[in-house]
Amino acid sequence: MSRIIRLSACAALLAATALTSTQLSSAHAADLPSTKTAPLAPIMTQWSPWMIRGRALFVVPQEDAKLKLGGAPIVGGDVDISNSVVPELDISYFFTKNIAVELVLGVTPHNVKGAGALAGARIGSAWLLPPTLMLQYHFTDLGAFKPYVGVGVNYTIFFNEKAKGGFTSFDLKDSFGVALQAGFDYMIDQHWGINFDVKKIFLEPKVKVNNGLVSGKVKIDPWLIGAGVTYRF
Repeated sequence: MSRIIRLSACAALLAATALTSTQLSSAHAADLPSTKTAPLAPIMTQWSPWMIRGRALFVVPQEDAKLKLGGAPIVGGDVDISNSVVPELDISYFFTKNIAVELVLGVTPHNVKGAGALAGARIGSAWLLPPTLMLQYHFTDLGAFKPYVGVGVNYTIFFNEKAKGGFTSFDLKDSFGVALQAGFDYMIDQHWGINFDVKKIFLEPKVKVNNGLVSGKVKIDPWLIGAGVTYRF
């Protein structure tokens, strides 16, 4: 009888030891670092706020003049301003994916002739530096096709003015103007695209010829029609 009791006690002791060992092994395994590999985070394309464009620009003035000779209006007197084709550079900075500012840089030469009652008179020539700052809204839900509209301010600097046709002086006063814009980029890949852009600048500088003998205001109001290449950083 005592042998049976001893055997039972030994069996109980072995069972308790096995249970304790199993619990300790589970706890130890829980404390070990996991060998599973964490899933890789998706690679995000970095967004840059900078864009530049290079365009060929067709400048088409929509001229109209109000001129005076010695203080008296020249009835029917008008001017004709030549068109011009020039290169243009613009730099854009995006505050968001929709809102951007664009600085337009370029120079353009023009000849000025008389029209109407002044037809046939050569008046002068000048170069224009018209930096323009535009505030733009870009539409971004049309895939590679990215249209935009803009409004801004222009300040035109006239330089290298030369009188012609017997006139002794020709002077245009630097002027501010309002600019409107519409255009689009069509992106070929993440960085490169093509661009088409139209701007209208409302510009009316004061003019003096022969030291003020002829004076007045000239509406230039040019259309700026451009096409070129876009690069997004």
